[in-house]
Amino acid sequence: MGEAKKRGAAAVQEALTVLGVEALGGPVQVRWNRGEAATPFGQMAYFAEFLNLTGLYRRWVESCPLRYASPNGSKIADVLGTLFLSVLAGHWRYAHIAALRADAVSAGLLGMDGIVAEDTVRRALKALDEDAGVGWLQSHLDASVLPLLAAPWVLDTDVTVKPLYGKQEGALIGYNPHKPGRPSHAYHTYQMAGLRLMLSVTVAAGNQSHANTTLPGLIELIERLPSEKRPALVRGDCGQGGEPTMAALEARAVHYLFKLRLTNNVKRYIERSFASGQWCDAGQGWQAQEGMIQLMGWRRARRIVILRRPLQGEVLLRDEQQLRLAFVEKDVPAKGYEYAVLVTDLAYDTLAIAQLYRDRGDAENAFDELKNQWGWGGFTTHDLKRCRLTAMTVALAYNWWSLFVRLAHPEGRLEAITSRPFLLSAIGRMTSHAGQTHLSITPMHAKATYARALLTAVSQRLKGWKSSAEQLPVVSVWQRVCEFIATHVTGFNWLAARSEPRLMQRT
Repeated sequence: MGEAKKRGAAAVQEALTVLGVEALGGPVQVRWNRGEAATPFGQMAYFAEFLNLTGLYRRWVESCPLRYASPNGSKIADVLGTLFLSVLAGHWRYAHIAALRADAVSAGLLGMDGIVAEDTVRRALKALDEDAGVGWLQSHLDASVLPLLAAPWVLDTDVTVKPLYGKQEGALIGYNPHKPGRPSHAYHTYQMAGLRLMLSVTVAAGNQSHANTTLPGLIELIERLPSEKRPALVRGDCGQGGEPTMAALEARAVHYLFKLRLTNNVKRYIERSFASGQWCDAGQGWQAQEGMIQLMGWRRARRIVILRRPLQGEVLLRDEQQLRLAFVEKDVPAKGYEYAVLVTDLAYDTLAIAQLYRDRGDAENAFDELKNQWGWGGFTTHDLKRCRLTAMTVALAYNWWSLFVRLAHPEGRLEAITSRPFLLSAIGRMTSHAGQTHLSITPMHAKATYARALLTAVSQRLKGWKSSAEQLPVVSVWQRVCEFIATHVTGFNWLAARSEPRLMQRT
């Protein structure tokens, strides 16, 4: 067939694919075009540049322990890139990968040949040795956070529950406050407060939500950190502050702040303190009083801070015989109090202790984001191994995206539900001509001009750091990124102070 006939056949085919639809605004001619490379994540180019110039993504792919014996197997970069793009897109099931199969633009930006099928990703994770896979992912989680630990920081530990609805390995009945009796997995997490970066996550069976399961990962995390980068404080909710945990932290000279359960011995101590006039202001309507207590099982007495605040409005008061509904008026002095008891080895005053623990509430925002806006609530398989590997992969992608967004918007944190539409989603069309690749971005966001300014500033900043890093080999782009974030969040360049103490003292 000659060229003229080919053009004629293409014109006929195109005419056949043009369909008319009658929309509310009037008739519209619809043309389906499968040949053009397009993506709903047009602004992905800027995130890909961040991953490229910092070397985070390349090192992750190159160090993957997965190996295929057959020459016909998928490329490791394609398998990992597919899983990463699915997590970044906010997917929570392997089946959602099908929505990315035709996205050649995002795949090309990450150096992939194409998106692989969901079954390919499942089989790849199944073939990956668990110990090697966990060690590989943990090393990159460490690398994504370690430079930022030069500043004094707080480590939040907690357990979150992932309800399950099948016959998965480890799907056992345990502590599940929202769905009692429902089998689940327990996610033991360790995160850097403030920046909300995940340092590690351990996925255990549903009946292993106790602090004794959290403790080995906590101690392993602290001991693998250099002494100058260990947390200034370990903080946790009730259930975390047991004797084994506090004794282990005391042995390593790491401060702690935990909430105690209101056991009978704790309640009796509160009763003795109730009539005392030594209550002082603890901020936000709370009053505080401190003391020493040695509970059963503790090897020594420890400092506790009792917090209370008057109950207002409609509250449920418990007495020894029954539950009764009481209405406490705002203008009348309340007779009921809400209590919280904290145990710590910090020497701060009670106001500072109370505020430090209130700040722990921000850790719950990270759980909400990871479970509802990322993939911690999904990517479930029959075996526990793949659940562990995907949980760590989600945490790693979450860290990288969080750092990129903080680089673009250092004034405050933006959760994925806000930052994805703002800094990732846009119609992108890729074309190639004369040896050059062009990406045309059509934004849909109301603040598209602001997003463009932020992303352009990030790109220019990264290129400037790359240029200086080439002249000063000791300083990498990744280090510059961490210095920028640490300086804007804390107001002081802790990384430079730790690496060049004499120079900083002179200036």
